[in-house]
Amino acid sequence: MAEILIVEDESKLAQAMASGLRREGYSADVAPDAESGLRLVGSLCPDLVILDLMLPGANGLSLLRVLRRSQRPMPVLIVSARDRLDDRVAGLDLGADDYLVKPFAFAELVARVRALLRRGSAESAVTLTVADITLDLHRRVVQRAGSLVELTAREFELLEYLVRHRDLTVSREMLARDVWHVVNRATPLDNVIEVHMARLRRKVDVPPLPRLIHTVRGAGYCLSEREP
Repeated sequence: MAEILIVEDESKLAQAMASGLRREGYSADVAPDAESGLRLVGSLCPDLVILDLMLPGANGLSLLRVLRRSQRPMPVLIVSARDRLDDRVAGLDLGADDYLVKPFAFAELVARVRALLRRGSAESAVTLTVADITLDLHRRVVQRAGSLVELTAREFELLEYLVRHRDLTVSREMLARDVWHVVNRATPLDNVIEVHMARLRRKVDVPPLPRLIHTVRGAGYCLSEREP
């Protein structure tokens, strides 16, 4: 069952979309603003995001920027009353996969959702590999040396980020911004990052396998076959 996140502050419209999508066989959750939308993206790992542009606080384009900087593969469908050409172009240029102008027929929304999910499924046979680690980004499955590695959603995101930045030093600032989506890093978050990294290491770097996740003193972390 595909998981769809609706980021929309018009409560009646959001609930109507969610109810209709559930009747179509999807799982649907609602976030009323960009901040709660980001939190749900992290916890739900949705297959598709339906995103309004006019949100309280940070607008939808700001949320879209964060999602695309984090390299999350989920398609994003913008739904907005902004019908000017430059608005549509701006949304698509920032990484939206489709743009639907309000008001719209629910049947058209469902058709576009289906098309984006089909396209995402075709594109999602993507794996990342470093040394003997393989990440299946669609199924969110990790193997090392042919054995399954059981990770939480956050641990998977951490490992994916390290793999995408292989042989490079990843700072705590980068992890706070791109994995936790927190701009103003604080000491408590540093502690959380360290705890998650320690748990990830215990699961990935299991003796007698060679260590791949390294601490770079005073700088951050590095995933590499060589000592940084």
